[in-house]
Amino acid sequence: MPNGSGSSSGYNSQGNHYNTPGGTNSAGGSSYHYSNSNGSYYYANDNGSTYYSSGSGSSTYTSPSGSVRQSSGTSKK
Repeated sequence: MPNGSGSSSGYNSQGNHYNTPGGTNSAGGSSYHYSNSNGSYYYANDNGSTYYSSGSGSSTYTSPSGSVRQSSGTSKK
């Protein structure tokens, strides 16, 4: 997880790109997001919510209160 102070971007040791601040509801603070090399991405917002997308259609959202909402991809082979 990147440091929440200031603005930065770069790549972690797994080769995944991150931005901070980078949440969907903030232009500052400790929010961040990762764009992963496998097509998945992850947002952590200042309000405590998180969002993860697998890159293949499934996703998980966790609200600030801790409620989890999941959806699964509908792609068929």
